Amino acid sequence: MSKIIKTEKPSVLPLLAAGAVWLVLGLVLPLYRLWALVLTAAASVAVYAAAKRLCPPQVREYEVAFHTGVDDVDQMLEAVQKQLETLHTLNDAIPDEGLSASMTRMEKAGRSILEVVEADPKKAKQIRRFANYYLPDAVGVLQQYATMARQGVRGENAASVKAQVEHNAESIATAFENQLDALYAAESLDLSADLEVLQNMMKGQGLG
Repeated sequence: MSKIIKTEKPSVLPLLAAGAVWLVLGLVLPLYRLWALVLTAAASVAVYAAAKRLCPPQVREYEVAFHTGVDDVDQMLEAVQKQLETLHTLNDAIPDEGLSASMTRMEKAGRSILEVVEADPKKAKQIRRFANYYLPDAVGVLQQYATMARQGVRGENAASVKAQVEHNAESIATAFENQLDALYAAESLDLSADLEVLQNMMKGQGLG
């Protein structure tokens, strides 16, 4: 989704050249006379035009993740993309096939959401809770799960967290897909009911 943005920076040389004309002719012509003033002005314009042709603006290129024309939307989409990249990395590290399948659905829905909002930045307001709360919360829980799985953490609390994550991952994936559907339906979807289980799980296990 990255884009190459080009910007032009005009050269200052044409202005300097035009200014030099006024300085030089001002020393040899009586600028208090109308004819001298008109002649100097015409000469400066001619020199400016010639210098502008000889000194084109500098073109600079730089890469941005998103370029919707709305800065806060670009920042939000970039943050969502980083969360999805984290989700993808976590998915590669989690061996559970069922959980991995749900995480793949989450990532697929998330990337589709990015494409929809990038194409129509006006829809950004519909995904703010998804971008600011639900996606980061889901990724946070999955990071905790991955850490416990990697470290081989055992005990009732760890087992409870793992069981709840595995059990509810499919519901979370469905909620992400519902958010995508809501964008196509041109109406905002309240995900609080769909993801209430996620927030309660985090609070109950001391993760939120």
